[in-house]
Amino acid sequence: MGSINKRSVTMVTVLTKTSATASDAGPGESHSNNELWLSSTDTASITGWSMKPEGFCKGDVCVPTPPGKGDRFVQGGSINVSAFWELMGKPAVRSADSDVWLLGEGASPRKDALLSLQAHDFTLPDLDGNLHSLFDYRAKRILLITWASW
Repeated sequence: MGSINKRSVTMVTVLTKTSATASDAGPGESHSNNELWLSSTDTASITGWSMKPEGFCKGDVCVPTPPGKGDRFVQGGSINVSAFWELMGKPAVRSADSDVWLLGEGASPRKDALLSLQAHDFTLPDLDGNLHSLFDYRAKRILLITWASW
C-alpha cells in the first residue's frame, strides 16, 4: 500500500488595519511556515487584492509579479500573501507558531499622515459631560495631552 500525501490544513488568523479574519491555510508540502499562503478567494476577501494576468490588482491599481518569480507568489490556487506584502514594501509579521499574521501598512502612508500635521477628528466629554470635538478647535492652537494606563 502506498502512502497518501495529505496537505496539512491549519487555521490562521490574519489581522489587517480593519479586520481580524480566521482562514484555512497550511504550509503544504513545498511551503514554509514562514510564509502565509491563502486561497485566492481568501486573499481577495481579506486584503482586497486579487490575482489577474497583469499581476495583483485592487481596483485600478495593479502590482506586477517580478519576471521569472511567479512561483514564489502563486502556486495552483494559493497565493503567498506574505511575499506579496513584502513586494509592496509593507510589513507582514507572524506569531512564533505562524497561526496569527499581521499585514501592516507601509511606511509611506504613515509618514505622509504625520507630515500633514492633521489629527483625526474625535469627540470626548469634559468633566461636566459636555462633548467637545477636535474639529471645533480647528484653526486654533491647542495643547492636547494624552495618557494611557498601558
